[in-house]
Amino acid sequence: MAIEEPSSAADAKASINLRIERQTRQLIDDAAAVLGKTRTEFMIESARKVAIDVLLDQRLFALDPQRYDAFVHALDNPPAPGSKLRSLLRRVPAWEA
Repeated sequence: MAIEEPSSAADAKASINLRIERQTRQLIDDAAAVLGKTRTEFMIESARKVAIDVLLDQRLFALDPQRYDAFVHALDNPPAPGSKLRSLLRRVPAWEA
């Protein structure tokens, strides 16, 4: 997954307004100060890192060769449909009833 940086043509900025508890704001301010960053820089950098991690967790996983082979085998050889699946596929969806 490529995480693209905005191009110079797309440098328009938008604001995000947050309401947070006083203690949380102070915690963020203290952490930002330790790193020599502003609150905004710290919050944007932190949120961006977490957002990337969340998206990558949904799209990327690593397996050792043996588990990868087992995974590919399972994808290539799915189990035959059971009676519950066949029954489900015969049902008329609620939005069509």
